[in-house]
Amino acid sequence: MDLQSLRLNAFHGARLAAAALAISYLVGFLQPAAAADKVSAIEVSARRLESFQRGFSGTKRFGRLEFRGGLVMTSTDKRFGGFSGLIIAPDGRHFLAVSDTGEWLAAEIAYAGKAPSSIEKARMGPILALNGRPLTRKREADAEEIALLSGTLRNGIALVAFERNHRLARHPVIDGVLGRPTGLVSMPPEARRMTSNSGLEAVTVLRGGPNRGAILALAEELRDANDHHTGWLLGKGAPQRLALKDIGGFALTGAAALDDGSVVILERRFRMTEGVRMRLRYVPADELKPGRVIEGETLILSDMSYEIDNMEAIAVHTAPTGETVITLMSDDNFNKFFQRNLLLQFTLHKSADKSTSR
Repeated sequence: MDLQSLRLNAFHGARLAAAALAISYLVGFLQPAAAADKVSAIEVSARRLESFQRGFSGTKRFGRLEFRGGLVMTSTDKRFGGFSGLIIAPDGRHFLAVSDTGEWLAAEIAYAGKAPSSIEKARMGPILALNGRPLTRKREADAEEIALLSGTLRNGIALVAFERNHRLARHPVIDGVLGRPTGLVSMPPEARRMTSNSGLEAVTVLRGGPNRGAILALAEELRDANDHHTGWLLGKGAPQRLALKDIGGFALTGAAALDDGSVVILERRFRMTEGVRMRLRYVPADELKPGRVIEGETLILSDMSYEIDNMEAIAVHTAPTGETVITLMSDDNFNKFFQRNLLLQFTLHKSADKSTSR
């Protein structure tokens, strides 16, 4: 098949996918919380994705990003799906994810070379309330982000961000299991302006730079008077307000900190006429300052001609080779027919490959 035919097939496939996704979104927003009352092992099947751009299997570099591989994940367990937040351990294998129906998923990624090949040793369990009971009401259980505050996935403290009933809770993590919360992070009064379905979705703990140890908390959709996105630096004295420049009407759905204090922000835009789009934006440590409008650098902007879905979760780790690896996961809205649970991995390079960047 010639290049023009490949492009036409990708275009028409993307338009059909956009129409199906529009229906999926309308149905998916009605899903109730579905927490079970115990931790149990589950089976996860995974189909490998060799290419990120549909119909162009040889293209791996996209500016500073290099596609390592991906997985389309499925499970017969009814709790599996809706993943909105992700932590990856330094080994790049163990991970902990949360769903917007009040569940957590702990599992391991197996690799074939650099590429993810399967999901192993998966367990799921309910996110617990302060009283130790599973969160079952959607208003309480809508977890949208998770970040490691201290320690490790073997023995640490995680932050879980919830919307609808907006809060940022501290949960112990022991052997990958998310325990009963020990308290809440104090939020600034301005956070009360967050609407029900547009709360904290991009939360991470800064690893370096002048703000090391601070919590970066960005709302999915909270605009200031200049139409900039609103966020805060928390946990080190009084909250400090941040403004992130809006580019193209995207919502903020995830954030992950790098060792030098910089951050990668995951953004998503959905329109009935075009389906879903995804942006990754890199913000260096010296830009994360109150009193200025933060813009950062666009690493990639993808539409439905790429292997994306409702991308909501992001995590970063360092590979044994020293490469910075970005892992993304999607929220399928529990619509198995129209949407997918994706896991995608990219290497973040220090400079762009000019011959293949887009």
